[in-house]
Amino acid sequence: MGITSPFKDQSLSITKRLLPWTLYALLPIALLRLYFYPLPFPTSPETELPNSTPVTIISHSSLSASPPSSPEKEKAYESPCDYFDGKWIRDKRGPLYNGTTCGTIKEGQNCIAHGRPDSGYLYWRWKPSQCKLPRFEPQTFLQLISNKHVAFVGDSMARNQLESLLCMLSTASSPNLVYRNGEDNKFRKWHFPSHNVTVSLYWSPFLVQGVEKSNSGPNHNKLYLDHVDERWARDMDQMDLIVLSIGHWFLHPAVYYEGSSVLGCHYCPGLNHTEIGFYDVLRKALRTTLNSIIDRRGGKGYGTDIIVTTFSPAHFEGEWDKAGACPKTKPYRKGEKELEGMDSDMRKIEIEEVEDAKTKANNLGGIIRLEALDVTKLALLRPDGHPGPYMYPFPFANGNQERVQNDCVHWCLPGPIDTWNEIFLEFMKKWGEQPRIEE
Repeated sequence: MGITSPFKDQSLSITKRLLPWTLYALLPIALLRLYFYPLPFPTSPETELPNSTPVTIISHSSLSASPPSSPEKEKAYESPCDYFDGKWIRDKRGPLYNGTTCGTIKEGQNCIAHGRPDSGYLYWRWKPSQCKLPRFEPQTFLQLISNKHVAFVGDSMARNQLESLLCMLSTASSPNLVYRNGEDNKFRKWHFPSHNVTVSLYWSPFLVQGVEKSNSGPNHNKLYLDHVDERWARDMDQMDLIVLSIGHWFLHPAVYYEGSSVLGCHYCPGLNHTEIGFYDVLRKALRTTLNSIIDRRGGKGYGTDIIVTTFSPAHFEGEWDKAGACPKTKPYRKGEKELEGMDSDMRKIEIEEVEDAKTKANNLGGIIRLEALDVTKLALLRPDGHPGPYMYPFPFANGNQERVQNDCVHWCLPGPIDTWNEIFLEFMKKWGEQPRIEE
């Protein structure tokens, strides 16, 4: 039988007594280590829009190949942000304004005042997949456009976006309506005395010269694709920032001219013209417009910023004049709705023309700056944001009607279109940190 050393027994006894105290001592050290140097956990990717093609813009921070050396510099090395790829998430804060606090909402878009019973559509927020979209800051926007003239030019979607912006800015400063003219006040101008800011609206549904169809004339539009519409272009020298928005009017019957020749038409039965559709016409109209701005402003050495808001899809279900034409009360979920067909084609043309115009503008030394406000994909996912039957006050006050006209094109105010202007502000921030050479 072996002999056990008393020193060994004593050593084991001491070890047993000290081990718990050693663990107690190490535990707080380990916790401090995890607090200051947390372990990385895998994160799940954000939901992406089906079949989306990223349109990447640089966020309002600049980029560099060198790593940041301090917290102050860290912001300057953020990754590029695609604001247009993401999803709609719930937001309990709701909009900045309502139909009571804002007095510039067009009657047909004041959905709550017209008796829309649900309000859930007001509590969604656009979340880009790889970055954050800050909540709109009216004072920041006004400061960035101080002493400037911002002109919204185009169709009723331009007006819809303008009125959204006015409502958001009105939460910080009240504008004065200083000019109005035309049927349905299609030409208007506001002034914010607090920042000497002018915001104006120019009705021009084709941007180029056109004759709109009327009850007393032909039942089709006439477009002159090589001439910009002087109803707004004659004031171009007074515009510091131009927001263009077109699309829906190109779907209407029309005859197209270039010079003194007829190019063709879209849906013109009874006329001896070749049917050519409207896609190439949209491209020509936008190209003529962007070239005109670049030539007139850039040719004189004057800086101008241009935003092109891309096509905003409609959400009619069935015939446009039937009740419940856009009855949904929530955004589409991933995979429920894809960007395709006409919506995709219209957007693609507008994006391409902006990129081509950028190339031309860059040859002028950067005094003309352009961006595409690419709202097509995020707008597609919001079938719940239109006035629908509430384009008119209390359409069902006398019970269900057999035929109720619906608006599934424009957007309720407040509503999803407020997001357009939140992204617009991010463009302004980026430009504010990257001033022109002349500035």
